[in-house]
Amino acid sequence: MLSARNRMTRSTDFDATVRRGRKAVQPDLVIYMRRATGDPKFGLIVSRSVGSAVQRHGLSRRLRHVARDLVAELNGSEHVVVRALPSSRDLPSARLSEQLRAGLRRIEAAGTKR
Repeated sequence: MLSARNRMTRSTDFDATVRRGRKAVQPDLVIYMRRATGDPKFGLIVSRSVGSAVQRHGLSRRLRHVARDLVAELNGSEHVVVRALPSSRDLPSARLSEQLRAGLRRIEAAGTKR
């Protein structure tokens, strides 16, 4: 699981990342990232439109597992918010990982062009 120090829990962190962060849209995920202070953090947004509580929690567990593997690859203190779209409900972890990595690469590439 994702360690407590790498979980985004404060709504102000979510808001700042979504509003001021860079964004990448994938077929089943929307990824927001911004530079901040402290440890790298991941936050998840899995709304009711994704499915029942059981489906949402299952998806959240898979996304946290994928995020745990990516924490070491983040540069410094980046904050990442992952918004799950309804189509992500039944995706396997491998596909979620591919889309999350692709989105993060796209954001990094866009940041270096500025």
